[in-house]
Amino acid sequence: MKAFIKQLPKAELHVHIEGTLEPELMFALAQKNNIELSYKSVEEVRNAYQFTSLQSFLDIYYAGANVLITQSDFFDMTWAYLLTCKAQNIVHTEIFFDPQTHTKRGIAFETVVRGISQALQKGEKELGISSFLILCFLRHLSEEEAFETLHASLPFKELIIAVGLDSSEVGHPPSKFERVFKEARNMGYTCVAHAGEEGDSSYIWEAINLLHVTRIDHGIRCDEDAHLVKLLIEKQIPLTVCPLSNTKLKAVTSMDKHNVLTLLRQGVLVTLNSDDPAYFGGYLNANYEAIAEHLEVSEAELKQLARNSFHASFLDEAQKQAYLTLLA
Repeated sequence: MKAFIKQLPKAELHVHIEGTLEPELMFALAQKNNIELSYKSVEEVRNAYQFTSLQSFLDIYYAGANVLITQSDFFDMTWAYLLTCKAQNIVHTEIFFDPQTHTKRGIAFETVVRGISQALQKGEKELGISSFLILCFLRHLSEEEAFETLHASLPFKELIIAVGLDSSEVGHPPSKFERVFKEARNMGYTCVAHAGEEGDSSYIWEAINLLHVTRIDHGIRCDEDAHLVKLLIEKQIPLTVCPLSNTKLKAVTSMDKHNVLTLLRQGVLVTLNSDDPAYFGGYLNANYEAIAEHLEVSEAELKQLARNSFHASFLDEAQKQAYLTLLA
């Protein structure tokens, strides 16, 4: 099954580039930039990756991001992820980045976006991996700060295809950012949002009805509401599901209890993704392997998940069809 998964051409639609920062690179950048980490070794960092909730992960995630200072740091982190994509037959990726994590530390928006974009452009040219970049607002910060970030993105709009919403979900519903997303849509951005990871199904309804998103990131709590599941099927609104993340952060108690296959079999347009793979124990193929190991999934269903990843992407129809022919 591992060999079958590896040879499947796939797209990844839910990966936070800061969440691909492996401890080895974290230490190397900390040394280069004279930043003192609270961990003494790579092993100590990895041992800290025992999370009890989304917030317990975010605390470490934001601390790790502090080592990212220069444009080359963002390039190196992104390039390392793209090399993993090449090894795992990920032929298209749509990457989240969190500019506020960096601008709040005094790092210029331009430094972040140009470093990441330079790597993505090199990845397309040298590795044949197509990609898009998605700007995420941190939902635990204010609406005003989100507006500031949205306006800061305008000089780089040709590098960014969409806006999203991430960070601490509970207590920060999509409605908090309804006006920000309306302005983003008016600027021509496509919209996505994390919803229904730890937050209940009402967060998904708000993302659809108030933010007018084209896809939901996570969305696993949709099964609390049969009407919502019916809508997702009828409208074919994609869910970018991250199984290893869900179990690592206790959103799902164990992999054998995950609902991703139940949703797939009902006709929901679900996709598999790695979320923050450096922290959650595996990149995209490991997520395919996890459901193959713990859930009774067929090769046909694994292939359907790969097909869904292209259907749910922001590629144009011709590009989608070109990739889908690889899965015929």
